[in-house]
Amino acid sequence: MVKARAVKAIAPMLRDFLQKESAGGITLIAAALLALVVANSPLASGYTSLLDTPVIAGVGSFVIDKPLLLWINDGLMAVFFFLVGLEVKREILGGQLSSWNKASLPLSAAIGGMVLPAIVFLAINNGSPANQAGWAIPAATDIAFALGILALLGPRVPVALKALLLAIAIIDDIGAITIIALFYSGTIDTVMLGLGAGVFALMLVVGRMRVASSIPYVLLAILMWVFVLKSGVHATLAGVAAASAVPMAAANGERPLERMEHALHPWVAFLVIPIFGFANAGVGLVGVDPADILAPLPLGIALGLLVGKQLGILGFGWLAVKAGFASLPEGVNWRQVHGVSLFAAIGFTMSLFIGNLAFDSAAQVDAVKLGVLLGSTIAAVAGYLVLKSALDSADPVSGISAGEAGEPEGLRS
Repeated sequence: MVKARAVKAIAPMLRDFLQKESAGGITLIAAALLALVVANSPLASGYTSLLDTPVIAGVGSFVIDKPLLLWINDGLMAVFFFLVGLEVKREILGGQLSSWNKASLPLSAAIGGMVLPAIVFLAINNGSPANQAGWAIPAATDIAFALGILALLGPRVPVALKALLLAIAIIDDIGAITIIALFYSGTIDTVMLGLGAGVFALMLVVGRMRVASSIPYVLLAILMWVFVLKSGVHATLAGVAAASAVPMAAANGERPLERMEHALHPWVAFLVIPIFGFANAGVGLVGVDPADILAPLPLGIALGLLVGKQLGILGFGWLAVKAGFASLPEGVNWRQVHGVSLFAAIGFTMSLFIGNLAFDSAAQVDAVKLGVLLGSTIAAVAGYLVLKSALDSADPVSGISAGEAGEPEGLRS
């Protein structure tokens, strides 16, 4: 009963989040499909030329000169990471990650869902040293894409199951952010990094003063982004750092973190992420044959997502429950968790993002796109079918079918 009341308490906030994320996920799917169509049409050269267009901004000798694609990946995506940072802070302070009781299952599952895909990828690319920098690509989950597909199943999906997928994806995001910071940053300019740290310290002071207005946080976040970009550390991490300084409650009683989160959601869901998807999903499929798909790089990514995510999330989650330090949410069974593990294998946005950081070669980047698209598409279809079957066979009251509550199929002794 306590678990049921907890689920009911978070349901309104979660419903609002999911409505925006699921609709955004469908928009992202449309943008990705449009990119694939354009990249395989007579418009392909114009598509490539557009993304290669130089865009220059600066004051005096302080200039940022990048092609449009990198402005999207380094600039627009910093807004996405800022929103992710706000969501992570809210979940840690008062949501699904605010206590060990709530976080133990998604934490165990998410760790498995990051470790196993990397192992699968490295095993397949063991004989290809040039590809091994992409080990983190299949470890990521695209929550917008996953929720977009999940929304097709309608209101039959238990709120607790959606909360579990959301918590796993948020922990995945924390892991991806950490990986980017540790493994995918360039040569460090300590002066610029120091200036960025100084701006961050000022943001923390503003946050400690519990300033309600969004303006100082936004202006300081932009300034920190510029310094971090110039420092060689990946600039999107400035978005996460900036979000951590925004207080949950201001001195006047307002809630700036939630206000900024709600204000940013539609912009990120319907503009930032679709633009990123359109800019990064366009891979030419003309002339692609099975040998290209079975090459180590795309195969490692596809199987890392499909096999690694399922084994990691389902296996680590089951072990955590079996060991007694985690439990299934009320009304959720293992077949449904299996469906969630497949939805978590949709790695589109973050996987493509990490792929762009891991490789400079156009051929490798195209191979990454092929692997991500293949793995994510199969995961989306399989996840839909598995979860639909689980929901169809579930008891209409408890949501648990006979024999399903104890252990996942294949792990029963």
